[in-house]
Amino acid sequence: MNPTKIIKRHIPIGDPKKLPQQEGLLSASEDAREGLIVPELIMKYGDQSKGNGLSQKRSVLPTMMKTLYQMKRSYSSLKNNPKDSKVDATPEFIQELKDYGRSLGVTAMGFTDVESKDIFKGRSVLFNKAIVITMEMREEPIRNAPSEATQKEIFRTYHGLGVIVNHIANFLRNHGYQAQAGPALGGDAIYPVLGEKAGLGAIGKHGLLISPECGPRQRIAAIYTNIENLPISKENSHGWIKDFCDKCGKCVRKCPGEAIYTTPIEHTDGGKICVDYKKCAVPFSNSYGCTVCIRECAFNTRTYEELKHQVEFKKTKESL
Repeated sequence: MNPTKIIKRHIPIGDPKKLPQQEGLLSASEDAREGLIVPELIMKYGDQSKGNGLSQKRSVLPTMMKTLYQMKRSYSSLKNNPKDSKVDATPEFIQELKDYGRSLGVTAMGFTDVESKDIFKGRSVLFNKAIVITMEMREEPIRNAPSEATQKEIFRTYHGLGVIVNHIANFLRNHGYQAQAGPALGGDAIYPVLGEKAGLGAIGKHGLLISPECGPRQRIAAIYTNIENLPISKENSHGWIKDFCDKCGKCVRKCPGEAIYTTPIEHTDGGKICVDYKKCAVPFSNSYGCTVCIRECAFNTRTYEELKHQVEFKKTKESL
């Protein structure tokens, strides 16, 4: 069974023609970046002739199929959005939402505005507000990357977040709000960018979100909603991470696909492109989901606070 054919046949994946037509539909800009979901990358760049493609790995295929089912639910459930919905939320409800997310297994939650430049080429989302969530990937499988255990952990978190975003979307609808679940596996937007904008961390040289809770060892998903007064903060206290990464560069040196740019390429919208996804897709598809960049990242081998203290101590020493 070909996952890509299932996706294209049954799942809109942000196709503006297949989403409910409504006022405020947010579509990608004309110069948007291309985004392929994981099964598509595997089928396009995996070495199928040698049986190395993840689609042929029996250990993860059942989880992948369950994850695709959750993606389908994300779109089929849109018909359940209340027509006469609320648009304002009380601080008490926001806290209830955070507590509910935590009970489902969410590691961190943040809130941000969504812009056209945040959306992948040819895709759309229903609302310009997002609840961004992360789920930690467990240490041991990442430490042993690339391995079958790593591969299983990748798809465990993809599936877990797929279930969670659907639960949270239903939670919002049951409380009178509209929502669109954005699954981790087939996101319509650039999740590390949304995570950074939501104040959950900062994007490292490898293009991944680095957070205080997990370093780079996490997956990200989003729930788009019509709640207009989400507690969006314009401040991000994690900017120092970028300076650290510029001086480190270990992920660039260790990447088996040589896919991480030494100097990120500036996109026409002003954003940074850190990785050549075509080069990245080859080891990801042929080596158990690779994950070497996460394994080798300083924020995976040491704690966020330890590295922050090191940077602050160095700055203090230099100023004396």
